[in-house]
Amino acid sequence: MGLLYTKLYLNFDENEWKQISNSPTTFEALNDISLEILDTSQNSKHLQFKKGGKISILRVGGKYRLTWNDDEIYN
Repeated sequence: MGLLYTKLYLNFDENEWKQISNSPTTFEALNDISLEILDTSQNSKHLQFKKGGKISILRVGGKYRLTWNDDEIYN
């Protein structure tokens, strides 16, 4: 399972992602999608999600915890 913390909230384009859960907030990729995310140390992370891949977001203190299944992204 992948794990990443960021201070920035992510906006998901409704043409590329579908929200499938509210607790935790989970989005599903409608196509193969690439995300670039700045972690809490301001390092850029590139994630390439497969169609149907999911990413969950949970607010923890002043940052966001992002999780995903490694088999749903391209290495």
